Order: sequence, then C-alpha cells, then structure tokens
Amino acid sequence: MLETVDLTRTLDRLAYVREVTRRQIQLRELGYQVYLQKQSVIIVFEGWDAAGKGGAIKRITEKLDPRGYVVYSISSPQGEDRTRHYLYRFWRRLPERGQIAIFDRSWYGRVLVERVEGFASEAEWKRAYREISSFERQLREFGVILVKFWIHISREEQLRRFEERKAIGYKAWKLTDEDWRNREKWEAYEEAVEQMLVKTSTATAPWALVEGNDKYWARTRVLAKLVKILSAELGYEPTDPLRRPKK
Repeated sequence: MLETVDLTRTLDRLAYVREVTRRQIQLRELGYQVYLQKQSVIIVFEGWDAAGKGGAIKRITEKLDPRGYVVYSISSPQGEDRTRHYLYRFWRRLPERGQIAIFDRSWYGRVLVERVEGFASEAEWKRAYREISSFERQLREFGVILVKFWIHISREEQLRRFEERKAIGYKAWKLTDEDWRNREKWEAYEEAVEQMLVKTSTATAPWALVEGNDKYWARTRVLAKLVKILSAELGYEPTDPLRRPKK
C-alpha cells in the first residue's frame, strides 16, 4: 500500500494558508456539532519518526474549543499500564460523549515498535491484528467516530528532517538516539507498516494514507479528510468560507 502513495505532491505557501484557514473554520463548526450531538470522536495518528504528526495535530486543534478535545502523546507503557493488557490504557482514555480524543501514536504500537523491537512475542503481535480490529469494531458499533491517519514520508526526507533538527537549537529536543536506532531498522518497520495497513484497514475503520514529504500538503490533506469524514458522520455540512454566496 505504501507504494501507492505519491510523495511528490506539494502545495505552495499561499494555497496552504488559504486551505488551512478554510478547513480550520469548518472544523470549529464540526467540533461544536460533536458537542451538540453528544458524539465521541477518536483521531489516531501514526507515521514515521519526523513525519509531521505533531504539526498536523496542532493545525487540527488550533481553532477548536479547548474544552472539547484532549491530545494523548503515547510512549512506552509505564507503571500500572505495564502489568495489564496493552489495550487497557486506551480503554481508560476513550472520550466522553461530546468530546474528541486525539492519539499521537496509539494501540498500533503493538504491531509496529513492539513487534520490531522484540517487546512482544510473534504470537502476541500476530494475535493483536484480531484484537485491534475487534476493539475498533466495538467502538464503531457503540457509535464512536474513528479516524485513522498514517503519514508517510520517504527515507531520504526523514534523514533531511533529522539533520535539520540536529542543526536547529529549538528543534534539537525532538531528535533522540532512539530515532536514529529506529531509522537503522527502516526495512523491518516498513514490512510491519505494510502488514498493519492491510490487516487493519476495515470497512468500518479504514486507514487514510497521507503524502507527507511536503508538510504543507500533508497538513491540508489531513484537515480536508477530517472535515469530509466528520461532515458525513455528523450529517452536517459546515459553511465554506471561500464559497461565494448566491445572488
């Protein structure tokens, strides 16, 4: 599936600002509808290190009412979470009705980093495909709106971003030794990603693949896709601020 992603897609600065503004205004309307209709929304972000997940999340939340969403940055389990089933910490973070939960990395760590790094046995990560699909099916049947993004970048673009982070002081904190170690296992991660996409993209919870080499394109793509999905799920068409009113 990754081979179908066109990483040459780009957007100029002027078009980017226009499209981001347009979609953020629409998302603000849709966020209010989530509250009014008492719907629960989960937005999952997965992708390569330095793919731009944080930047996309920032553009989603910039104009939303801060009382209506929460962002979870997921890393390795700690404390009590380590003693329980890996889905436990996600069950207890599910959003209330009328709320949006955004996951910067998610339960898919089981079939990605835990698989590649050997933190889960082969039997465990293979079983996880069924467990995750069942988990997501239960959420959807309960009425949760579930949106899943994989942001894809090339290996060369990732290296460029790593080097940029290393050279710029205020970005250096984003780059860790673990990022460099993960990069050395690109092929193993790529195989894991391909299997994840094939096995967990279902009719009720499909993956949205985002072309991420150009950050402007990726952010507007995420916003546009999210507006489209929420509009359909909520049965509400937000105002298009760029559409000329009829005379």
